Amino acid sequence: MEFFIPVIPRTKKNSSRIVRSKGRYFVIPSAAYKKFEKECEPHIPHSNIDYPVNVQAIYHMPTRHRVDLVNLHEALCDVLVKYGCITDDNCNIVATMDGSKVVYDKVNPGIEVKIEGRNK
Repeated sequence: MEFFIPVIPRTKKNSSRIVRSKGRYFVIPSAAYKKFEKECEPHIPHSNIDYPVNVQAIYHMPTRHRVDLVNLHEALCDVLVKYGCITDDNCNIVATMDGSKVVYDKVNPGIEVKIEGRNK
């Protein structure tokens, strides 16, 4: 399965917010991440994959700023789970993320995703 998410890739870690509720503190995603998450939804196929797969992601970034590939993967996997493409992002489902990379693309930022089944 291959699809493109025409949304500027975001991470969850770099812009979290700390909020207080009922005397306790919580870390929640930034408004920018929540917007990213909502913008991704219409572009994600609802497949409910529950077997080992390789998720290859090519992140097309609009700037040449350095970005942490692991944090981009975390955000992508969380979105794939939230919108039903994969049932979970644990190692029994997302077995590998081979072939993933970050490229500069000022004209067409987004995430190119390719999901292939893996043999156990």
